[in-house]
Amino acid sequence: MGTVGSGTINVLRRNMREISARAGTEIIIEQIGARRDNSACDTSSENVTRDIFEVARNPDVDIVIELIGGTTVAKELVELAIDNGKHIITANKAMIAEFGNELFARAEAKGVTIAYEAAVAGGIPIIKALREGLAANKIEWLAGIINGTGNFILTEMKDKGRDFADVLKEAQALGYAEADPTFDVEGIDAAHKLVILASIAFGIPLQFDKIFTEGISTIEPQDLTYAQELGYRIKHLGIARQSDQGVELRVHPTLIPEKRLIANVDGVMNAVLVKGDAVGPTLYYGPGAGAEPTASAVVADLVDVVRSFSAAQENKVAHLGFAPDTLAELPIVPMSDVETAYYLRMTAEDRPGTLTQVTKVLSDTGISIEAVIQKEPASGESAVSLILLTSRALEKQLLAAIETIEALEAIKGTVAHIRVESLE
Repeated sequence: MGTVGSGTINVLRRNMREISARAGTEIIIEQIGARRDNSACDTSSENVTRDIFEVARNPDVDIVIELIGGTTVAKELVELAIDNGKHIITANKAMIAEFGNELFARAEAKGVTIAYEAAVAGGIPIIKALREGLAANKIEWLAGIINGTGNFILTEMKDKGRDFADVLKEAQALGYAEADPTFDVEGIDAAHKLVILASIAFGIPLQFDKIFTEGISTIEPQDLTYAQELGYRIKHLGIARQSDQGVELRVHPTLIPEKRLIANVDGVMNAVLVKGDAVGPTLYYGPGAGAEPTASAVVADLVDVVRSFSAAQENKVAHLGFAPDTLAELPIVPMSDVETAYYLRMTAEDRPGTLTQVTKVLSDTGISIEAVIQKEPASGESAVSLILLTSRALEKQLLAAIETIEALEAIKGTVAHIRVESLE
């Protein structure tokens, strides 16, 4: 009965006439399992139990909606509910990303469904879009802003020149970030969601342990400013791409051209850009969290599950959109073999030949330069900021070049690097 749980009950009550009409039958809240009440939702007239597992054993319950979160108690509840023949609706991205393969197999063996639209991008119906709306397409790639907390922080840093730590404190005060913000700012939350999207897009098993994840805590306000000077915005993206090598799965800060619609998604909003071979690029935008936006996805799943009651198991939409026995064991491309362009920022002594030395190192590694910004030294200072945009290169080439550049006498400290994607 937290934020999403209370929102779900409020939406169900308010829109029950329309929801039941769409489902084709009356939907009844039979029982609520909650360890504490929530003032955002009046449950005084409901059958509330403090033993959440009682709901999974209740013979009068057809569908269990799990909105606890985490991968321990929630998983136990879902397993018990499946074993008791209950259909499952969940908003739990961590549980699906890490244990979805086994849970889906368990559900299929029992002839029940696990619906999880709310697990990715809140109120945006991206699961249905990928699994059903784009079923005619071979998905080439997708890229998403799928964590509102990180997007809020980067937006504030860009618009107001604030540093990361300062904006993070505000995000926590506003309730956008948890007391421990690691999952949001280090990309783990986005990684959970990207793994789910990639499995549906490419017909592969869920493989959370193979995703590359990098957070936003090292981004500085000057990076956002320089990116704008170059015609780019920095967004924390989840990117999945299918190639001859296999599938890329990566979450990291990314420069994207400011003319792209997704580059202008600010604040706590989410957006997912999907490229299909038949339809081309399509963009899905909306609130990625919150009580009623997420409840919108939960209740939509509820309607879908009720509609499917009369369908044979083999005629239902597969959990990942592909028949389980057709999922492909495609290799996951290691980050060292991923090819992108790069933004580099370094501090250098203001003396002749420094830029030439840097460009020679890059050239020797097979990397060319697309754009350069060199700032004048501040008053009384001898060091300057040097910003480069490179051509596309393998990650291992770029890291080798950076190691050599950092060893140059004229370069002070480390070289910051951020990947660049055109999203075409």
